[in-house]
Amino acid sequence: MSTADVYRITDRLDDPTLDALVARLEARGRHPRFLAMLHEYLDAMAIDSAATVVDLGCGSGVVARTIARRPGFAGRVTGIDRSPYLIAAAGDFARREGVDRAVEFRTGDSHALALPDAAFDAVVAHTLLSHVEDPRAVMQEIARLVKPGGRAAIFDGDYASLTYGGGDPIHAKAMDETIVDALTTNPRVMREMPQLLRDCGLTLVKSFAYVIADIGKADYFAPGIQALLRLLPSAGATTESEARDWVAAMMKRSDEGTYFGASNFYSYVATRV
Repeated sequence: MSTADVYRITDRLDDPTLDALVARLEARGRHPRFLAMLHEYLDAMAIDSAATVVDLGCGSGVVARTIARRPGFAGRVTGIDRSPYLIAAAGDFARREGVDRAVEFRTGDSHALALPDAAFDAVVAHTLLSHVEDPRAVMQEIARLVKPGGRAAIFDGDYASLTYGGGDPIHAKAMDETIVDALTTNPRVMREMPQLLRDCGLTLVKSFAYVIADIGKADYFAPGIQALLRLLPSAGATTESEARDWVAAMMKRSDEGTYFGASNFYSYVATRV
């Protein structure tokens, strides 16, 4: 069975799959742990002082809207994603939240953007690099877009560390690998980020490391588990019945207090000299 990272092909997914993806992104965007990680690197890059920000791979606009809602932010955020469906959803959410004057959304490919050099005070790539075809090309675009003295922030999961508990260790390991293949193109890219930053002319200023683990009850990972009902079959990773059985088993473990799920996450803040 051929598997494709669903987050890499959002411009080719059907509407029900995109609806599941939007629901997953929005639920994650409301979680306190997600917001804590996000605001930690936004604070470190002094985002409130930025007049112009670009959010690459913006999805449904969670990060762009979060920046626009910050009390000290008075700039403008441009969100870019390759999916017209996600761009439309992002615009709808911004209008509902009343931040549409501070954000705009447009389609584009983060490998090669029709934007001028050194046009932004800040560039954010939140859970983008793990999904792109060529991380180095995207990092070169980030370095090109940020002004000298400006800041760039890269946040993503180290999805090679993503794991779920299961009754049979061999089957659980195989399922971990199936899920990683279905959801990521570059599961280890954050391990290469210090070198990529240097190669692309960016200087590391600050980094943060996190381990998120739900033990006993699914919490942070719960919306993602539910989304896999649709995402795994859409990726060609499992059949619908296999996805349904796995999700049911995970939620049963959560109800019983025997659930385990964990992954590492990292953020890097860099500047262009």
